[in-house]
Amino acid sequence: MNATLKHTPFYDLHKEHNARFAPFAGWEMPIQYQPGAIAEHKHVRAHLGVFDTSHMGRFELRGKEVTQFLDYAVSSDILSLSENTSRYGLLCREDGGIIDDVFVYRLEDHFLVVVNASNREKDYRHLDALRKGFEVELLDRSAETVMLAIQGPEAIPFLDAVASAPLSEIPRFGAAQRTLDRVEVVVGRTGYTGEDGAELFFGSESALHVWNYLFGEAETRAVDLQPIGLAARDSLRFEPGFPLYGHELSEDISPIAARLKWACEFDRNFVGRDALLKRVESGEPRRLASVVMHDRGVPREGCTVHSSADGSQIGVVVTGMYAPTVDAYAANVYLDNAFNKVGTMLEIDIRGKRKAAELVKRPLYTPSYR
Repeated sequence: MNATLKHTPFYDLHKEHNARFAPFAGWEMPIQYQPGAIAEHKHVRAHLGVFDTSHMGRFELRGKEVTQFLDYAVSSDILSLSENTSRYGLLCREDGGIIDDVFVYRLEDHFLVVVNASNREKDYRHLDALRKGFEVELLDRSAETVMLAIQGPEAIPFLDAVASAPLSEIPRFGAAQRTLDRVEVVVGRTGYTGEDGAELFFGSESALHVWNYLFGEAETRAVDLQPIGLAARDSLRFEPGFPLYGHELSEDISPIAARLKWACEFDRNFVGRDALLKRVESGEPRRLASVVMHDRGVPREGCTVHSSADGSQIGVVVTGMYAPTVDAYAANVYLDNAFNKVGTMLEIDIRGKRKAAELVKRPLYTPSYR
């Protein structure tokens, strides 16, 4: 493994759990553990799992004009965001391309913005350039904090039992301060799996203590808490239709094409707003869609999508995999609008052979908290 890859403070604990590692966005991260990715996926859907997401970026913003600044920088409405709540949004270029998708938490005395690991430095430069003219302080807290996600139908009952106060009192997309065995933790009732759960933010110096406390409490209470790798995290987010930057999202893709118009509040000014309004009016030639394979084959990123009628290329796969919950091989594709209708039969070129697929209604899996 490349010695220049970074490690989260949980790295040695992952090794103790027999993790298989791989490079991801400059980090050496656990891809899967002993049971394997499919077993981990099913465990989260049925019980609960813990994800080390400390590789993601965490920015702290504060200052007299921080709310106005974020309302301009992010596509969603931040002005109306009440204290101790969060909102999903996008950082866009002036031409409407997506720089990143982010979660914004409004806490008691500052904002926390969580960004993708691969975009942390780019996002920081973007926000730093935008804040000129605003009274805003921007701090990258990624190195001095860590992040764990605990997800699954048993996650909140377990956390209720081990935290200083119940997490079930926090509404979905809410945030609060809690204590885990004397460690102050910011809790977001958020996640990336389609299951209920929480994301925990706390100081790096307490990483091992909190991890051991959680697993110790789980053992005492006969709760089957398992560490979950990035492979299962990918399939868990894929089924409920959550995008992954670099696949469904990029600077060459607009929120309109990515079916994220709902994350853009057009009755206010934000970076990229005018360009996106023009795209709404003119229409995008291709939009995101989901397909399920009829023939045997694994659709991979970059596979071309073709018309069943004349064989012409009409799209491209951006994510493809086995979806364990629906027991099917499936893909997210960007598809010409003329063919973007549920029930349309298509062909995907997999290693030079055309395989039949059907366009299906999104998402493949309805999030449990709905």
